[in-house]
Amino acid sequence: MPSSSPAELAASLDRQLASVPLQERLRIVAGLDGRAVFTTSLGIEDQVITAAIGLGRFPIDVSTLETGRLFKETVDLIAETEERFGIAIKRFYPKPDDIDAYAAKFGLNGFYESVEARHACCHVRKLVPLAEALSGARFWITGLRRSQSGNRAATPFAEYDAERDLIKVNPLADWSLDDINAYVEAESVPTNPLHKKGYPSIGCEPCTRAIKPGEPERAGRWWWENDEKRECGLHVPEAATSLVPTPA
Repeated sequence: MPSSSPAELAASLDRQLASVPLQERLRIVAGLDGRAVFTTSLGIEDQVITAAIGLGRFPIDVSTLETGRLFKETVDLIAETEERFGIAIKRFYPKPDDIDAYAAKFGLNGFYESVEARHACCHVRKLVPLAEALSGARFWITGLRRSQSGNRAATPFAEYDAERDLIKVNPLADWSLDDINAYVEAESVPTNPLHKKGYPSIGCEPCTRAIKPGEPERAGRWWWENDEKRECGLHVPEAATSLVPTPA
């Protein structure tokens, strides 16, 4: 019997994950042939997945992108989470030469000046470290949810990521924020204290603000840009991913 293509496997996995709870979704992925990597931003939904991985003792690597511009509260949460669930979270950092090249071209905080510069900063501080984190992985687990933003409303449980040649798994795709909060309460999951200060979505400190009443969850990310579908490029390809010269 011929083996399935990655796209076919992703489609089959998407159907399979739709009918089972979170713990079983992770168990299924962990049992497949190939390395699975979960990349966490330490946000509340990612903390739920980390908790489920730790409590289930699933053989899934947990990694985070330590961009160098994170809130102190976020950095402090890494060690707290490791201790709480008995897991190691591997940190991936931007390359100093890439940071220097970015600063020389745009200025260290040039991301405020143009969308081009902001995309380039995300490329250096997130996309390059992400590629390192996912090197050799067959499955990439994320905390994407449909209710986070209009841009994520059609998020599947599994899909083939042709750009990275792996299967992307979104085990919380159908979870609401109420579902997330209930799990956090039930399992005593440590969360970023900034969530209680009006930050439902937390990224780098210079690029994140608290949201206003009635705003979407991700309205505080890159708030100075007009595009309502703005992303960093981790989950939606951005136009400017090669703007920073690569040091020799």
